[in-house]
Amino acid sequence: MPFIIETCTAQHIGDRDEQQDRVGLFAHPVHKGALLAVVADGMGGHTGGAQAAEQVIHSAKTNFQSSTLAAGEVQAILAAGINDAHAGIRLAHLTSEQDPHSTACLLMVHRGRADWAHCGDSRVYHFRAGELVARSHDHSHVMNLVKMGYLTEAQAEEHPQKNLLISCLGDTDEPKIEFGSAAPMFDGDCFLLCTDGLWGCFTDQELGRVLSEFPVRQAAEILVNTARERAKGRGDNVSLAIVRLKSIVEEKVVPPWKRSVAK
Repeated sequence: MPFIIETCTAQHIGDRDEQQDRVGLFAHPVHKGALLAVVADGMGGHTGGAQAAEQVIHSAKTNFQSSTLAAGEVQAILAAGINDAHAGIRLAHLTSEQDPHSTACLLMVHRGRADWAHCGDSRVYHFRAGELVARSHDHSHVMNLVKMGYLTEAQAEEHPQKNLLISCLGDTDEPKIEFGSAAPMFDGDCFLLCTDGLWGCFTDQELGRVLSEFPVRQAAEILVNTARERAKGRGDNVSLAIVRLKSIVEEKVVPPWKRSVAK
C-alpha cells in the first residue's frame, strides 16, 4: 500500500537561558520517499551542549544523504551517524575547555519500513491508532533499575537521579547504541522523537491520544504548550519531530462502457 508521510518539528527554549536541543528532518537526494528524522539534546555548559547537538544533526544527515541505502545497511548508517558525532564531540572536548555531550535519536523511513537508533534519554516512540507499539529504552541509571526490577516506571519518574545518564555521546566510553524497527507499516503509524523536556511531562497514553486525534502540526503545538504549562516555570528545552504515515487511496477509474446510466 502506498503512503504519504506527514511530518512536523517543533522546539521551545523552555525556561533555560539557551536552546541546546537540535532537531532535523531530511530527505534523501536520490531515493524518493526516504526520510531521516533526528533529535539531539546537548549538554555541557554555555554553547558546548548546543555545538554537541549540532554535531549529531550534521553527522546523521551526512551519513544518510551520502549512502546508497542498500538493503541490510540501514543499521550501519544509523550507527555511523551516532559514532561519527561522538568522535566529533570528543575532538571538540580535546581542543577546547568545554566538556560537551549529547543524546541522539535517529529514525529512518525507507522501503516501507522504519528503523531507529538511539543513545541517551531522548526517546523514539511508535504509536499505532493511539496505542504504544514500541518505545526506546533510556540509557539512564533509573531505567536500568527499572529493567532489573528494582523500581517501577512510576517510581523512576520521581527518582532524584532520573536524569543521570549511563551512556551518551562525548563520554570517554563509546556510546551505547540500541536499535528498533517496524515492518511492515500501516496507515496511521506515527513516530515521535523527543527530548526529555517533552516526554517528562506526559504519560505514554497522553502522547498517543494527542498524536492520533490531531493533525501533526496541531499535535506538535498541543504537546509543546502543554509541556510548558506543566513545567510551571522550571521547564527544560523542548524538541520533537513527528513522522506519520497516511495511506493513499487510489480511485479506480471505471471505463465509460461499464458505467451504468441512471434511470
